[in-house]
Amino acid sequence: MCTSEEILNLVNNYLSTLANDRQPDSLYAPIQYVLSIGGKRIRPVLTMLAYNMYRDDVEQILPVACGIETYHNYTLLHDDLMDKASLRRGHQTVHEKWDANTAILSGDSMLVLAYRQIAMSAPDKLKAVLDLFTETALEIGEGQQYDMDFEHRNDVSEDEYIEMIRLKTSVLLACSLKTGAILAGAPDEEQDLLYKFGEQIGLAFQLQDDYLDVYGDTKVFGKAIGGDITSNKKTYMLINALNRADDRQRQQLEHWINLADFNQEEKIQAVTRIYNEIGIDKLAQEKIANYFEQSRQYLDNLGVSRSKQEELRLYASNMMNRKY
Repeated sequence: MCTSEEILNLVNNYLSTLANDRQPDSLYAPIQYVLSIGGKRIRPVLTMLAYNMYRDDVEQILPVACGIETYHNYTLLHDDLMDKASLRRGHQTVHEKWDANTAILSGDSMLVLAYRQIAMSAPDKLKAVLDLFTETALEIGEGQQYDMDFEHRNDVSEDEYIEMIRLKTSVLLACSLKTGAILAGAPDEEQDLLYKFGEQIGLAFQLQDDYLDVYGDTKVFGKAIGGDITSNKKTYMLINALNRADDRQRQQLEHWINLADFNQEEKIQAVTRIYNEIGIDKLAQEKIANYFEQSRQYLDNLGVSRSKQEELRLYASNMMNRKY
């Protein structure tokens, strides 16, 4: 069995060589740049950990796993452009370092490269893998559109938000795990259990992002906290605060949401104070713990031995105990 660290090294080494033999450099340099600036590589690691529970030859699926990671980074490249973000992982975004047209075209090429890598699946597994990946890619676009639609609403329900993050974030984690299981020849029911496991940890992971943006330690989190508050991003925190606030609290929240000119630190402190009054911090922690507990129940029903699940369980636990 490989450790997650060993798999991470394999992934990083593979990605460092992706498309480095193609021209023109002006098209492929931004792709190599995006793939070189880090990231947790959660999705390819999950793909290979799932595969490794059933088979030992994990390097056989390295191209497919890295195809999923290439696709993930393609979505980030275009998200940054849509959000007009200037930084990603502490580095300039592609549209800032180059320009918007380069970001669009290099992003499109990343999507094609992702499909090319995924098409390296074993021939007898190719249709199942491509069908799953294509459906997942469509769902992620749907999630992104819901997220954009929510920017113009103050009446988003918790259920709507959970469905949005399921589509935008969870389904790719679920796809990663199920892809590993498909390629390993795991039974259909176990493929589905791993998919559901991925959905649950994906929901917990995104809610944890929402929580850390408000309550994280700036030194550990790696960026200033409160960005979601200053941008009025519809997160689990804000949606539940709006839906649970009394008249006074809602009036205060709407004041800060509608205020065009404000002191950032003052707004963060004021909105966080309202969150604390309502108990949003505890609500989020309970929801995260609940999704994580549900995820473990799906692993409990797998037919593979607990010892073969150990590395995946440990990796998921580390995901949930992160501070950044």
